[in-house]
Amino acid sequence: MALLFGGMKESQPQAEVRLEETRAEAFSMLLNYLYTGRASLSSAREEVLLDFLGLAHRYGLQPLEDSTSDFLRTILHINNVCLVFDVACLYCLSALSAACCAYMDRHAPEVLNSDGFLTLSKVALLTVVQRDSFAATEKDIFQALCRWCRHHQDGDHTQEVMSVVRLPLMTLTEMLNVVRPSGLVSPDDLLDAIKTRSESRNMDLNYRGMLIPEENLATMKHGAQVVKGELKSALLDGDTQNYDLDHGFSRHPIEEDGRAGIEVKLGQPSIINHIRLLLWDRDSRSYSYYVEVSMDELDWVRVVDHSKHLCRSWQNLYFTPRVCR
Repeated sequence: MALLFGGMKESQPQAEVRLEETRAEAFSMLLNYLYTGRASLSSAREEVLLDFLGLAHRYGLQPLEDSTSDFLRTILHINNVCLVFDVACLYCLSALSAACCAYMDRHAPEVLNSDGFLTLSKVALLTVVQRDSFAATEKDIFQALCRWCRHHQDGDHTQEVMSVVRLPLMTLTEMLNVVRPSGLVSPDDLLDAIKTRSESRNMDLNYRGMLIPEENLATMKHGAQVVKGELKSALLDGDTQNYDLDHGFSRHPIEEDGRAGIEVKLGQPSIINHIRLLLWDRDSRSYSYYVEVSMDELDWVRVVDHSKHLCRSWQNLYFTPRVCR
């Protein structure tokens, strides 16, 4: 309104108002919305929808901006999620940005290989790749960032972009045969990464993992399996009602060294902070136990220690979020 009626050049009777970088189709949709209060989002092309979202943001049409953002969240796929995320970052649309990040986390390898990944702005790129939940191998991430840097040779981005690669997560072979020949990482940074890799505990490395909030990852649906213990099939079947002395539960022998136990291997490295388990409660017995997590089944970190407590029935265990397998 200030543009057309505020005394500016465009408010003169014969003035022509130019709408730069605006698709006619998107502006037509906006006019139709202003006159009728309706907009057909499902029939519009994706690039038109993004321009339409930009117009809603530019002219302060908050309900329209929210509705368009909500619709875009329902049509995310590998080929458009990077473009949508870039726009969401540009207009500071937190809900749409979060939806895009969650989608990219779940499909990280495919996103890295998509054409859209190369079109991300530097800000959007760093936001995505810095996430602990962006669960791709560090080698794949490094190679995708190399492609991005080659695609954006017009700016001095290399050092900042490469700084988000978690080099110590790569094997020595990958660092020497993939990172070193690229010339994009300084020799000192590469040597520091090798030093960190060789001197650190495995569980102290800054791993990435899948993040699926409020969902049980210890199920066969997510690829979990019991690799140690007796009556393995009973632990992950989800049935917490039908069990007795003969079936429906898993167990382990008690050995003098204390290393016997039940071990569950998740389908993929995952970020967890909560474990819920049911101890045998068909009689009056109580149990002491502890819980350890690992990425390689060699280096274990204890996250829960009830070895000096007497526990029964359901156990709800919370701890600092950890990436584990």
